[in-house]
This record gives sequence, C-alpha cells and structure tokens, in this order.
Amino acid sequence: MRIRTKLCIAVAVALLAAGCSSGSDDADTADTPAPADEAATTAPVDEEPDVAGANFVYANPYTFGDLDPSSAFSNENTILQNLYETLTRLADPEASDKVTGLLAESWTSNADATEWTFTLREGVTFHDGTPLTAAAVRDSLQRTIDLGLGAAFILAPIEWMEVADERTISFTLAWPTPLDLVLSSQYSVYVLCPSAVGNDAVWFNEGNACGTGPYTIEGHDPAGSTVLARFDDYWGGWSANQVSTVEMRLIEDPVLAEQLVRNGDAHFTYNLPFDVYDSLEQDSDIDVLRSLSMTNLFGLLNTRRLSAEIREALVLSFPYDDITASLYGGEAVRARGIVPLTVWGSAPDLEIPATDLDRARHLIESAGADGLTVTYSFDAGTTEQQQIGEVWKANLSTIGVNLELEPLTWDARWEKAQADPDAAQDVFTMFWFPTYVTPYDFLFSTFHSEEEPFFNLGYYSNEAFDALIDEADAISGTDRDAASELFRQAQEILIAEHAAVFMLDVPSVEVMRAEFTGHVPNPAYNTVVRFYELRTTG
Repeated sequence: MRIRTKLCIAVAVALLAAGCSSGSDDADTADTPAPADEAATTAPVDEEPDVAGANFVYANPYTFGDLDPSSAFSNENTILQNLYETLTRLADPEASDKVTGLLAESWTSNADATEWTFTLREGVTFHDGTPLTAAAVRDSLQRTIDLGLGAAFILAPIEWMEVADERTISFTLAWPTPLDLVLSSQYSVYVLCPSAVGNDAVWFNEGNACGTGPYTIEGHDPAGSTVLARFDDYWGGWSANQVSTVEMRLIEDPVLAEQLVRNGDAHFTYNLPFDVYDSLEQDSDIDVLRSLSMTNLFGLLNTRRLSAEIREALVLSFPYDDITASLYGGEAVRARGIVPLTVWGSAPDLEIPATDLDRARHLIESAGADGLTVTYSFDAGTTEQQQIGEVWKANLSTIGVNLELEPLTWDARWEKAQADPDAAQDVFTMFWFPTYVTPYDFLFSTFHSEEEPFFNLGYYSNEAFDALIDEADAISGTDRDAASELFRQAQEILIAEHAAVFMLDVPSVEVMRAEFTGHVPNPAYNTVVRFYELRTTG
C-alpha cells in the first residue's frame, strides 16, 4: 500500500483472527493490572500555563487526505496523534510488544485474552470541556466499527463492549486477541468527544477536531498548512519550555524541505535524499535521527499472469546486494520475507534467494519466454522505487527480459491492479508498515486469499498458507512463541512459491533542529512527532 503512507480506504470489517502477543507467555500473569505510562503521569503542571510557548514547524511531504479519526489510514497519523489519544500506546521503540497506558490507567485480561477490562485515567477532559468517560470510549470505537473504514478491521474481534461505571469499560472478544496492543494502533482507535461522534467526515475535513490530545486545530488549509494550538486544559499539564503552536506545512519538494530546516524556517522533516544526511550531520544546529523501522519494501508478483518458472527467474534476477548497498545510503537491510526484523515474529534466519543470473536465464529459456516484457508498477515520484526498477531492468536485459517501468499515482495504480488481474501489472511495488504491530498485518493484508483484489495485488492464493497465518493469529494473544513459528512457516511458503520479491527493510531517518529536544522516533508510529514531549533548549 502506500507510498510510505497509508491511504484512506474503505475496508470491509474482515473476520480477522487475533493480533500479537500481549507481552507475556505466562497465562498466570494475564490478570495483572498493566502500569500506567509513568512519563505521562509525571508531566510538569503549571496552574496558569504560559501560552507564549515555542512555535514548531513540521515540513510535511504529503497532504492530509482524511482527518476523520475513525477512517484516516494514511500519513494523517502525524497530526491525529497530537489531537486525539488512545487507551494504550507502544512507548518503547526497542520493544514491539511493550504496551503502556495513555487514557487507560490500568487493564486486565483473562487467561485466554478474550475478556478485557480497562480503567480510565482520572481528570481527563475533552477539548469542549466534557469529561472523559467509559461511555465516550465505547461510542468512539463503535463509530469506527459502524463506519467500517480505514483500519476498522482491527476491531473485528470485539463482540461486546460494556460500560461498568464512569471509568471502567469491559470488552468481550470473539477470539483471543492482545487488545491492549490493538488499542495502541495509530489508526482507528482514537477516543472522540461525545459531541463529535455523530459528525461526518466533512466536519472533520473542514478542520474541526475534538479529542483529549494536547493540541487542537486552529487553522486548516489542505493545500498549505494545518496549524495546531495547545489545549490549555490538557490533563498532562504544561511547562514554559514546551511547544505552544505547531504548523504542519505542506512541503512536497525535498530540496526545499532541506533548505527550510537548514536555515531554521522549519524544525523537522523526513523523506530527504539519503545523500544529504551526512552533510546535515555536520551542522551543529541540526540533529539527524536514525532509528529502527517497521517498514518493508517489496514487489508482489502477478501469480495469475506469471508462471512459477518466470516468477522464480524474476526473484533470482533481482540485484539484492546492489540495491541494499546503493539505496538509503547503504543503511537498508536485506528483507527476510515480508515481516521486518524489528517486528516480533520475524524470522532473521529464513533462507532467502541470492541473485543468480545464470539460473534465471536458464529458467526463462526453459519457459520459452525469451523477449518477455514484464511491467513494473511503482509510485510516480518515489525515487527509491524508480531506482530499483532501473537497476533491475539492467539485470533482466542480460537474460532476455524487458522490464517496462510504469510510474503512476497510487490511486491509478491501485484502481488498475484491482480491475482485472489478468490484464494488470506483473510486479506491484509498495511499502508496508503495520496497522498495529503484528506479523499478521503484513501477511494477511498482502497474501491472504481474496475474492476481490484489495491489497493482495499479486493475487496469491494458497489455502495452506491462509490456514497457517489464521491459526497463528488466533493463538498470538496467548502463545507468542508458537504463533511466531507458524508465521515463519507461512513465510517459507511464500519464498518457496516465489510469490514476491522481498527487497528491503527500510531505515528511518528524520531531521530536527537542535533547539528542540525530547523527540524519540518510534517505528510503531511512523514519522509521528509528539509535540507535547518536545522541550526548547533555550
């Protein structure tokens, strides 16, 4: 999916099985209350906030297509994470299953992770002044479920929500699910003001918002910038050296974004050419933040158009070492299947193919495919995908195959790929990062059998594979080790059947002015800066 961003999409609420481990393999600990987020509870509080705090400019390379917190499924996470809050969040960038409290003070589950109870934090108010209640949580999640858009499918396990009192909400699930991890997603699990639950997407996309987050929208121009102002009554309190206003400025030109950060007219950006980062690091006024990533780049192979022999030839012709060395400043890691190595359940010791042009040529000749033309669909304007196509094209030309590069906008690519698999592209290249952190999101979304193409744009179908990942997902809330082994076996099937070219685990590099501290990149929340956590150094 997704040009390094997730797109706002209409998703039928699929009957998914559960996500990933709740962070413990010991069922006896399932009823232990989870701790609240210590960082959040110890935030400095001023009885009379200094409203003349710092201004922060975020040079954002992508437009915001949908600001409805129930349906947004793209880079809107960068703004929504500051307007709205969730019950829980992943606070440790080094651990893909360590959950802490945000709006939830504590929570418990039964031994098989089918019943969950969350206790809400006291003293939280919405932007309109109404208090946070369990009913507001229920109604917000129900709104997402009823709309069935964006990432609503991650709430499919919820069978019943019950409000016990003002601060207590219980969930009954249809199957074992690590609900605390699901509710840490950066999509579709935000809590809205009761007064906003009945509003439609038009209201939100006009620049209206109402949540519990530390900021509100002060102005919104989709083609220019979105301005945030701090919510003085935020439950975490404020101190004088925090960020008071934020400008999310649309800067699609990476050269301009770099210039703005260099001269101090912007304070944060990403998606710059990798050859500029070394230079930026020499500037004492700029911090270059290199971090782990949960993003994978791959090419789905059209299993309806391409025989197994041709797919194997394509896999063996791919210039893995050249691409890994030349793209992303050499900081990318060769993918071991589709699940990034930073995500629990990945398999770093999977046997993966190496470039073998002699074997690839033999396969093309055996298939009688000399002179074959293969279409390579990629996102127009995405430098990495284009460079990959050009290098791969050179390799394929040596074995009698022509790679035809087809740059289109995401919408055009997606529409064409869904229309007719037999007439679609041969290779569909895209980035994927998790909706919430589980291998199932990567495997289900892109390879599980589909009656109508959605994100399985290689049109792969294998009942044994489907059964493996569904079983793994169903037990991942109670036995992560067993689930990880099943996910590994599923990836082995994909590799053996040459379902895709697994290219790279993509690194994350962000650039921030040094006069601000406090930002710790978190791969579970792609390119999100939590402005509340920033402090000025002056």
